[in-house]
Amino acid sequence: MQTRRLGRTNLELPILSFGASSLGQEFRSVSLDEALRSVRVALEFGLNFIDTSPFYGRGMSEVLLGIALRDVPRDSYTLCTKLGRYDLGHFDFSAKRVAESIDVSLHRLGTDHIDIILCHDIEFVPMQQIVDETLPAIRKIQQQGKVRYVGFSGYPQKIFHFICDQADVDCVLSYNQYTLQNTRFLNESVPYLKSKGVGVMNAGPFSARLLTNAPLPKWLKEPENVKAAARKAATHCESKGVDIAKLAVQFSIAHPDITTTVAGSANPENVRKWAQWASEPLDQELLKEVHSIFAPVMNLGHVEGLPENN
Repeated sequence: MQTRRLGRTNLELPILSFGASSLGQEFRSVSLDEALRSVRVALEFGLNFIDTSPFYGRGMSEVLLGIALRDVPRDSYTLCTKLGRYDLGHFDFSAKRVAESIDVSLHRLGTDHIDIILCHDIEFVPMQQIVDETLPAIRKIQQQGKVRYVGFSGYPQKIFHFICDQADVDCVLSYNQYTLQNTRFLNESVPYLKSKGVGVMNAGPFSARLLTNAPLPKWLKEPENVKAAARKAATHCESKGVDIAKLAVQFSIAHPDITTTVAGSANPENVRKWAQWASEPLDQELLKEVHSIFAPVMNLGHVEGLPENN
């Protein structure tokens, strides 16, 4: 698996990483065997950067990940978890909760340090608190050796400029905004982040199943014209004998300014398939055809979090 350096850190991350949200049964019931095997397959194929959060399964993802990694040498993988979001509507970015959350995550994950800690989905709260209280609290804990690098994650592009104009962070994670249909992250934020030496991570190459052949979930927030274009693009890929998910993964990992793209599944066969796709060349002609289908809806998304943060 090809790797890239994350900003100014000393981390070399695989261009395709393992997202452990599915281990929290966020999308379906998951057996313990599936959870353990998906992690082991990810490591076997070089997806050795693992992303989780206490929000995923309300702690279940971290617990199962900790079990799966119990006998794995700690220096063979890089671990990212988050803090601040604990349920659909429960956010707490206070300094007190920062300290508690990191200690709980360390216990669940069975480790004495977390490589990257991210403030999770900061667009749902008044963001000045992240600058004034949350990040300074994490930096204090970083001095204790419990955390190596510090950043934040979210969906609206405004958040990256707002925070990085005021605070020093090591890395950020954007989701669903560097895909076949939406490249706002690359267009609006990546050059700015690079100029500041901030490490750039991407998640959600499938944009919550939009860019797959799976039935679209009812909770998918994208506009109807985006969904229609995605179905058309998937059908076109199928007519060429290609799964649109393959094109989606290959596109998201191809850009050299995106250090890593996080994709998640509790199905070991999916992880194996993605790793194989990552080693194969991107079909540039098919990519052009799919982008022409998406042209009328390119970069259309939705509002996430507080209106003022969008």
